[in-house]
Amino acid sequence: QVQVVESGGGLVEPGGSLRLSCTASGSTFSLYSLGWYRQAPGKSRDLVAVISVDGKPVLEDAVKDRFTISTISKDDDKNTVLLTMDNLAPDDTAVYYCQARIVRGWGPNRAHTDYWGQGTQVTVSS
Repeated sequence: QVQVVESGGGLVEPGGSLRLSCTASGSTFSLYSLGWYRQAPGKSRDLVAVISVDGKPVLEDAVKDRFTISTISKDDDKNTVLLTMDNLAPDDTAVYYCQARIVRGWGPNRAHTDYWGQGTQVTVSS
């Protein structure tokens, strides 16, 4: 089993910065990636940024010039990533969720399981 815990949300003025932390713990030996998604009221949950266990980051176009994702710590039973958000805008307001993807098996038997955190609210408002 994998536990995913987020922290670091809050209220910030436009142009401000926040850092979100996500820790995946438990049976993370087969961890493939950790990613951040966000969901605004009435909208779907969309990918913001993801980083693989070998450290390769991918950020969506809407945030790639303002957000960074980095690995803080990595071992077989605990992994932590940081999402640094700069120059925040009201459109960034959403609940931010961390996802841990576990991949097991090989070839046709390869399958993944996603674990989610409870979410953390980010509000950008003056």
